[in-house]
Amino acid sequence: MTQPPASQAHPPRYIPGIKYILMLGALAALPAVTTDMYLPSLPAVAEDLRASQAAVQFTLSGMLLGGGVGQLVIGPLSDRFGRRLPLIVGIMLHVVISLLCSVAPDIGTLIVLRVLQGFFNAAAAVVAIAVIRDRFVGSDAARLLSRLMLVIGVAPLFAPTIGQAVAGLWEWRAVFYALALIGAVLVVIVWRFMPETLPEERRRPAHLRHVAGGYWHLLRNVRFMSLAVIPGLGLGVIMSYVVGSPFVFQDQYGLSQAEFALIFALNGLALVLSAQVNAALVRKVAPARLLRTAAVAQLVFAVILVVVAATGFGGVVGLIACLWLVLGTQGMIPANASVLALNSYGHMAGTAAAVIGALQSGVAGIVSPVVGLLGGNATSMSVVMLGAVLLTVVVLLLGTPVFRKGGWQALEASEEPAARR
Repeated sequence: MTQPPASQAHPPRYIPGIKYILMLGALAALPAVTTDMYLPSLPAVAEDLRASQAAVQFTLSGMLLGGGVGQLVIGPLSDRFGRRLPLIVGIMLHVVISLLCSVAPDIGTLIVLRVLQGFFNAAAAVVAIAVIRDRFVGSDAARLLSRLMLVIGVAPLFAPTIGQAVAGLWEWRAVFYALALIGAVLVVIVWRFMPETLPEERRRPAHLRHVAGGYWHLLRNVRFMSLAVIPGLGLGVIMSYVVGSPFVFQDQYGLSQAEFALIFALNGLALVLSAQVNAALVRKVAPARLLRTAAVAQLVFAVILVVVAATGFGGVVGLIACLWLVLGTQGMIPANASVLALNSYGHMAGTAAAVIGALQSGVAGIVSPVVGLLGGNATSMSVVMLGAVLLTVVVLLLGTPVFRKGGWQALEASEEPAARR
C-alpha cells in the first residue's frame, strides 16, 4: 500500500469544546439509547405480543447484529463520501423505522424492524469514532473517547427511567415515538453544527474490490483484530447484564420497575465513573498498561460475581455490589483497546472503525441471548458475563504483546504498519 500523507498518520492538534464532545457523545450513544429506553418494556412486549422471553430478548440482540452489518457497510461509505452524508441518511432512516416499530403487529415483525433499526443507526456510532480518529491519536484519542463515555453513560443512567415513564403514561409502543423524536433532533444538530472532518483529498474509493481489499488487510492483522474484538467482548459483558437484569431483578428478586430503573442507573454510574478515571489516568499512564490492568481486575471481579450469584451470598445487595465492580472496570477497557487498534489505520479510519463496531455489535449480539437460553436467572447472567471477560484476557494474552515484558511499549509504538507494507 502507498504511504499516506503525514497529515493522515498524525492529525493536526485540535482541542474540542464541550458542545462538540456532547454532539459526538450523543451520536455514539444513539444505539445505546435505542436499547435502554426500550429495556423496561421487555416484559410488557412479551405479554402484549404473546412472545417468549428469548424472542423478546432477540429484539435487542437483533438490533446489535443489524448494527454490526450496518457498520461494515457505512464505514467504507464514510471513507468515500465523507462523514456527514452517511450519518444524516442513517439517522433519518432510524427515524422512519422507529415509527414503523411503533405499529409492529407481532414479534416477528418487530424483530425484523429492530435489525433494520440497528443497521441504519450504526451510522451514528461508526462516524463518531471515525471523526475522533480523523483528528486525534494516542492518549489524546483515548482521553476523548473516555470523555465521550460520560455522555454515552447517560443512556443507562436516564434512558430506562425515561422509557419507563413514557411506557407508563401510554404504552411500550410510545417509546418508539420518543426514539424517532431523538433521531430527528440529532439530524438537525448534525446538519447545522457538525463540520466535515474528512477532506476530499483523503477520501478512498468505495468500489467493492477496494473495500474488500481493505477489510481483508485488516482481517489478516492479528494484533488489530485482537484489539478490535475487545470492545465487542466488553459490550457482550454489558448486554448480558442488560438483557438479563430486567428478569433477574423484577422476576427473580421481585423488585418493582422503579427499583429496577434505580439499580440500572447505579450500575450505569459505575461505567461513567470508571471512564472518567481512565480519562484522567491516560494522561500519565499508557493506554496499553491501563487496558492490561483493567482486564485482569475485571476477571477477578467476574469470578466473585458468579460465586455470589450461584450461592445467593449477600442477597440482592451482594449481587448489585459485584455487578457494580464488574461494570465499573469495563469503563477502562473499550476506549483504550479502540485507540490502540486505530493508531495504525488513520488513513482508513472509517473502515477500521467499522470493523471494531461490527465486532462490537456482532459479538454482543451473539453473546447476550445466551443468558435467556441458559435460564435467564442471576447465575446464567453472571456466567455469561464471566465468559466474555475471560475471553478478553485470553485474546489480550494470545493476540497482543501486552502481557509480555516490554510488550505494552511495543504496542504503544505501533504506527501505520499498513503504510509501511
